[in-house]
Amino acid sequence: MQVSAIIAAGGQGRRMNSSISKQFLNIKGHPILYYTLNKFERMDKIKSIVLVISADDIDYTREEIIKRYRFKKIKIVEGGKERQDSVYNGLRELSPQTDIVVIHDGVRPFVPIQIIEKSIAAAVEFKAVGVAVPVKDTIKVVDVDNTIKTTPDRKTLWAMQTPQSFSYDVIMRAYEKAIYDGFYGTDDTVLVERLGLPVKIIEGAYENIKITTPEDIIFAQAFISLGYGDYRR
Repeated sequence: MQVSAIIAAGGQGRRMNSSISKQFLNIKGHPILYYTLNKFERMDKIKSIVLVISADDIDYTREEIIKRYRFKKIKIVEGGKERQDSVYNGLRELSPQTDIVVIHDGVRPFVPIQIIEKSIAAAVEFKAVGVAVPVKDTIKVVDVDNTIKTTPDRKTLWAMQTPQSFSYDVIMRAYEKAIYDGFYGTDDTVLVERLGLPVKIIEGAYENIKITTPEDIIFAQAFISLGYGDYRR
């Protein structure tokens, strides 16, 4: 079985108030992106990795990430204007012989390998799989004036994470339809939903945070020190 990963790492770090793209920020001696890529590089099930990166960051990534850490499976592809455009660029670089595509955020370095493996196995069975965690807080739906309209049943609410894994044919169809329709979604599973196909959810991990704010860096440093996400002291 041919399993390929697409790592979306085209963010600019605006919410970090940093001139450095967030995926290159240093945590415990290494850039965030190193931790993410190293996890996928080590997995025997993943045969190839497409890293989608901003055009401005390609040379830096090649020298300071790929060559520095001697990654062997990774191919760099230029990203697009939006995340969805970037992932599609990555999809087009995959071999048509690919069976399963695993799409993951470059700034989620703490996903446990076990969850990636479960996501792949579930994609073989269900064709489209998202990783998510049950929502802890009460969620409110509000109107334009910030007045509460309704309170959804928390038991039905899950916060989506990555990886999101799909059969190659399903995710390509989903992306091609989205492009044809001019539709942009906030994750990959919503594109499959628009095909009218079911998407299976498997439970993720609360430590699988997306590092997007300065506060997240503090959590990330603590997670590495404590050995979360397969990291050991």
